[in-house]
Amino acid sequence: MIEIPSDLHPDLVPLVFLLGTWQGAGVADFPGEEKCNFGQEAVFAHDGRDFLEYTSRTWQLDDEGKRVRPLESERGYWRVKERKVEAVMVRDRGVVEIWYGELAEGKPQIDLVTDAVARTASAGPYSGGKRLYGYVNSDLMWVGEKSTPQVPLRPYMSAHLKKVVDPKEWVADLKDLPDDGIAFFR
Repeated sequence: MIEIPSDLHPDLVPLVFLLGTWQGAGVADFPGEEKCNFGQEAVFAHDGRDFLEYTSRTWQLDDEGKRVRPLESERGYWRVKERKVEAVMVRDRGVVEIWYGELAEGKPQIDLVTDAVARTASAGPYSGGKRLYGYVNSDLMWVGEKSTPQVPLRPYMSAHLKKVVDPKEWVADLKDLPDDGIAFFR
């Protein structure tokens, strides 16, 4: 069950399933780029205002699942109004994007499409993208598509993320332990 924080702005209730820190792994594959497995940490946070703050970091993984090098990082802000979602994101590779989309009817799923893309002179070729985020069996899954002037829109990254539980959330349950704590484990 997803709990709604008491200080969450009312407009953000439809996005409550995104809140928290998520970690997991995925696959990146796009023509002209090295195919690889990657790890990811994504954080969706709020401070009571009408947006979620989003950060994501990814890194290449070796065959044993160890970090090799950073891949991408991005930061952004997400808003929702009557199932319409908008996001502004900035990537470390010199790209700024405005995304628009919609929450699916009756399920925690968001489809986003770029509406505007701005690139610095040093950014690689990029002309737009699509993303699908879904909350499935308490996990966050997403797939991203991108296009460049040379490559039509196609999938390039996807990941399966699990929510990182804050120990403060379950430490409260320890009040039910006996004073010595040991009897609980017998």
